[in-house]
Amino acid sequence: MKIFTVIIISLFAINAFSQRMIEGVVKSDGTPVPYAKVLLLPTEKGVISDDEGRFFFENVAYGAYEIKVSSVGFKDFQMSIDVRKDFEPLQIELEDHFNLNKVVVTGTMRETSVAKSPVKIEVLSQSFFRSSPVNSIIDALETVNGVQEQVNCGVCGTNDIHINGMEGPYTLVLIDGMPIVSGLSSVYGFNGVPTSIIDRVEIVKGPSSTLYGTEAVGGVINIITKTPEKAPLIDVETNYNSHQELKTNFAITPRIGKRVFTTLSGDYYFNDLRIDNNGDNFTDIPLNNRLSVFNKWQINNKKDQTVFSLAGRYYNEDRFGGVMDWEKSDRGSSTVYGESIKTERFEVLGSYIFPLKSRNLKLDFSANSHRQDSWYGDVSYEALQQVFFSNLIWSQKIKKRHYLIAGLANRYNIYTDNTPSQTDENDYVPGIFIQDEWDVTDQIKLLGGARLDYHKNHGLIFSPRLSFKKQFGAFTAFRFNYGTGFRQVHLFTEDHAFVSGSRDVVILNELKPERSHNVTLNLNHTYTVLGYGNFDVDVFYTYFQNKIIPDYDQDPDLIVYDNLAGYGITRGVSFAVNHSFKFPLRLRMGATFMDVFEKVEDDDGNIEKVQQVFAPKFSSTFGLTYSWKKAGLSFNWIGKVMGPQKLPTFADEFARPDVSPWFTVQHFQVTKTFNKIGLEIYSGLKNIFNYTQDSPLIDPSNPYGDSFDTSYAYGPLQTRRVFLGLRWQIERKKND
Repeated sequence: MKIFTVIIISLFAINAFSQRMIEGVVKSDGTPVPYAKVLLLPTEKGVISDDEGRFFFENVAYGAYEIKVSSVGFKDFQMSIDVRKDFEPLQIELEDHFNLNKVVVTGTMRETSVAKSPVKIEVLSQSFFRSSPVNSIIDALETVNGVQEQVNCGVCGTNDIHINGMEGPYTLVLIDGMPIVSGLSSVYGFNGVPTSIIDRVEIVKGPSSTLYGTEAVGGVINIITKTPEKAPLIDVETNYNSHQELKTNFAITPRIGKRVFTTLSGDYYFNDLRIDNNGDNFTDIPLNNRLSVFNKWQINNKKDQTVFSLAGRYYNEDRFGGVMDWEKSDRGSSTVYGESIKTERFEVLGSYIFPLKSRNLKLDFSANSHRQDSWYGDVSYEALQQVFFSNLIWSQKIKKRHYLIAGLANRYNIYTDNTPSQTDENDYVPGIFIQDEWDVTDQIKLLGGARLDYHKNHGLIFSPRLSFKKQFGAFTAFRFNYGTGFRQVHLFTEDHAFVSGSRDVVILNELKPERSHNVTLNLNHTYTVLGYGNFDVDVFYTYFQNKIIPDYDQDPDLIVYDNLAGYGITRGVSFAVNHSFKFPLRLRMGATFMDVFEKVEDDDGNIEKVQQVFAPKFSSTFGLTYSWKKAGLSFNWIGKVMGPQKLPTFADEFARPDVSPWFTVQHFQVTKTFNKIGLEIYSGLKNIFNYTQDSPLIDPSNPYGDSFDTSYAYGPLQTRRVFLGLRWQIERKKND
């Protein structure tokens, strides 16, 4: 009997020692994924990860198993494990299919996921910018649904971004939450933001003046730069195409100390090939020599929390567009026409978190100086703009369901130029804002906010906002957003038409600030049919008061600016689908239907509807990605389709169609990845179907004449080209 007892005890002991606990954590981009379903196969055991992404399996016998992890919005993850004595905790990284779980800050000024935000936020990750080589961030945004790149000058190639039909000045561009790109830089400096510094881009469509003040009428584009602590040691990319355009960017991120990090990056673009495929004796695209250098520092405390960050950027560009035989010695010539723009720009931006236990008080600040030295034919334009900005932000969570944010904003703007009007601006605009994000229930969020700014010429300006989000189960969400926007107009910094082309600019009255009221409805649903999918439906409506629009039709020789006596409307609906199939194919596509017009009084006193120029009633975008992992190959096919849009009108002898045709622009790229050495080689075609519009110039044979105009640009001006490039990354060692 004793022997039998000893055998039984020994068997239990052996079995106990042959079992152990499996533990691990589920993350995505370094952020914990809560409530992920974790299965241990072939057993029937299953657990759910906790709020910090952790999970545990107890009393697991030694042997071989499969771990399968799934969570809404993420790609299924599966791995083989062998449970032995030396078994280490699992670190599981999920691929976020639709950025629904991406941490964002733009919509509410606090960290939250895309899915939980009461404000709809669209996130563009690094993979988006790698789907096709671009020479600027504006080039990349042209394939975002509802976002349109608009070329404002067919000679020098200035461009901006339209969101849901609203012109470039209505969109506020931020870098790390700071209004760096505005005024003069919205015309030229936007192109110089290095793609090498970008971690992600967050886009909010609709007014955000409550948080960000003037210019955030149509939407906000927030460029979030890479964190030095997490960036690769070395990141290099270069590409070259058959039009002899060279683009190179690099980033190096050495470890300075245990709590001090820095990254140094640069972006260089060079184009010196003169092309005139449309036969107007002008360069189709401008020549360019552009350099941008960026340096960012980050300091952490003993708890490995960031307490201070500081970044600086230097940007220098020498751009030319004009007749084919123009030389640098012809700069300012009255016989050989050319537009030569030299730009030099400095930026500083940073953030300091005060040493409080709650870490709920921080100071964001920025300063920039933008100098432009330009000649448009024989017309000189020299301008200097300096902008200083600060935001003191306090945040506090109250009773677990209220999250308060309040802030004091200060903006100081200095601008001077050499135009005949000798424009000089010296504006100080202080502001105060408050916002409450209330979790009414686990499924309902309510956000309310208000802002008060003071302008010396316009007095107090009040901007409220209201957002509502209702979650229906785990897969469907409905959002309602209302907000007002205001914009103090800086005409000569935002529209250089008064020096490019021969039209005279007429300002009929003192321009009042524009005001808008916007309502946006959003329905988002995630599904699991034939893989994973997510679709969005947006309905938007904006009502403008005092809208300022350039009138090209009143007189062919004039551009007339005035506050609209009537009102303006921007309305429409957009659809977007992102789908990942069970096989390695991913699709994104979207379409926007919109109607952008003004209601004005005609000469007979009747109210008529006037369609806005460069606002297509239909546009769509798509992207298709196929990954062949065994071969290390991926294929990207992206593009856009543009419907008809109203165009400026001209004198009878130079008459052009006043509505553009349908067209599509598409690009293809194949990428070969060598994982062991961190190298990617890619090649492909830009503008596969070789579509370009006719010459965007009016009377190009007489560029100094009264009829010369550069504003008839509605489509691509650059023909098909072949490109070849490479990317190389060296990851930092774990113990660095």
